[in-house]
Amino acid sequence: MSTTPIEADAPGAKGYVPIADHGLIGDLRSVALVGMDGTIDWYCCGAFDSPSVFAAILDTERGGCFELAAAIPARTKQFYFPDTNVLITRFFTEDGVGEIQDFMPVGTGPAEADRHRLIRRVVCVRGSIPFRTRIAPRFGYGADRHTVRMIDGVAVFESPKLSLGLTSTVPLEIDGPDVYAEFKITEGEGVVFALDQVGGEVTPRRCAWAEAAEDLHDTVAYWRRWLASSRYRGRWREMVHRSALTLKLLTYAPTGAIVAAPTTSLPEQVGGERNWDYRYTWVRDAAFAVYAMLRLGFTDEAEAFMRFLSRHITPGDGRGSGPLQIMYGIDGRADIPERELPHLEGHLGSAPVRVGNAAVDQLQLDIYGALIDSIYLYDKWAQPISSDQWDDVCALVDWVCAHWDQPDEGVWETRGGRRKFLYSRLMCWVAIERAIRMANRRGLPADLTRWQGCRDTIYRRIMSHGWSPARQAFVQHEDTDVLDAAVLMMPLTKFIAPTDPKWLSTLDALTGELVSDSLVYRYDPRISPDGLHGAEGTFSICSFWYVEALVHAGRLDEARLAFEKMLTYANHLGLYAEEISHTGEQQGNFPQAFTHLALISAAYNLDRALG
Repeated sequence: MSTTPIEADAPGAKGYVPIADHGLIGDLRSVALVGMDGTIDWYCCGAFDSPSVFAAILDTERGGCFELAAAIPARTKQFYFPDTNVLITRFFTEDGVGEIQDFMPVGTGPAEADRHRLIRRVVCVRGSIPFRTRIAPRFGYGADRHTVRMIDGVAVFESPKLSLGLTSTVPLEIDGPDVYAEFKITEGEGVVFALDQVGGEVTPRRCAWAEAAEDLHDTVAYWRRWLASSRYRGRWREMVHRSALTLKLLTYAPTGAIVAAPTTSLPEQVGGERNWDYRYTWVRDAAFAVYAMLRLGFTDEAEAFMRFLSRHITPGDGRGSGPLQIMYGIDGRADIPERELPHLEGHLGSAPVRVGNAAVDQLQLDIYGALIDSIYLYDKWAQPISSDQWDDVCALVDWVCAHWDQPDEGVWETRGGRRKFLYSRLMCWVAIERAIRMANRRGLPADLTRWQGCRDTIYRRIMSHGWSPARQAFVQHEDTDVLDAAVLMMPLTKFIAPTDPKWLSTLDALTGELVSDSLVYRYDPRISPDGLHGAEGTFSICSFWYVEALVHAGRLDEARLAFEKMLTYANHLGLYAEEISHTGEQQGNFPQAFTHLALISAAYNLDRALG
């Protein structure tokens, strides 16, 4: 829990709230980011990848926001209702203490799910406090005009493609395209605001205090009931469970897809161009997601994600005999064209703002290992895969055997040309090796002679061409001496013994060049051009990989210290963006699923090693 002072005239419109100064709420279809000042400055109604309604985090003037705060100077604290995704923002003033309880109801029936209700309960817990609110939606990423009118006490915002209804237990006033209210509440009193998607069969509906209280009770019960199925009882239970709750929020319930992050274009470097849209499902996240969910006991989530993979990711992938696509829309669509939104200035002026992702057309051979490893884990820990699924696995492995030795864009989705990346070959080896394990364990039919020969060829290629005698380390790609944190996965995938002299030498080289006080850079773009300008921070997932590599190498004291240090870089709620800047600030899209998946894995394995 963290504290920050805010002034009475400091809503989001006058300045950017830091990325880390946000909490997350959601309904398993979309999410909203709530700043520590009480402002919702990111919300895409209906689905993670829908056009934004509030996007002040990307442009404080044109993005739109839902301001709600004490109308006098206040300090704020933010925390989650224990074991839930209900967010509390408290305001401490000279006159009293008040709080906003933000949540989105989950577990409702189909009709109510289509309402996509967002509820904000304001409560005075001590003394009396004046509050003020301004609801300023800007539809279509701030590009679509809208009108607003009052219908039976409900403010209805209408744009060409989306309409929202705002109900309140205090009077609302229209001010141009916005709605505002000012009110004062004393101890024990409260006010409710509810924002709904309306249209079609979903009509504007008021939300009384009693109804909001019931929704809050049901939402708290839902999250606590879900978390109760966790089997984790280790040392870092609070952080692991917060990561699990966050991952659940990043799940799109209708399909089981998990988004990489719920935001777009939050910069990896302020003022830089490394701004990407992460509101999609990456195949490479599959193994990490299934591993984390199954380790914690969330078999339903693992099964739902596997169904999504089976339904939408098949051999040939609609491209004849071509490679798999690396990412998909949350509904399974393959088309994710990238475009820029020049009318938005970007977070702290970090343009361009992008929607869609051109990396969808890249060749990334590592995804085969991630996909088949996830199938292997599910087959081993959850339930056996079907005969049809095994046929798909065989087709995938046959494709890998025929195509593994070609350059690709690699795990980091570089835009500087294709290379023969070590990590890509490593994961091709994983794809074949895990399939061989499944075939042997279950007696499934397979061309084992071909598979084993190809597996061994890849192994020898990595050992001969991926090893640099000059650096005494495994390197980023063939024909280079550049280091890359992705090779931290070598012992984690069981490719090499964690105490092999070559690996220990590599670990020392990575520690000396890419590690900064437990934080790990992916690589040095100055000596390994990736087609983009500017620098970046340390990659949080790599920092957790580093912890696991130390664990497997038996360096437990170092691993625990690195892990504990990494925990200090979480925000006040235990959430992580993609990267950490050189000053310790969070950068990139927020929160990032990959980071929380890696945290769970590192915590689980470190805890088990410590005994």
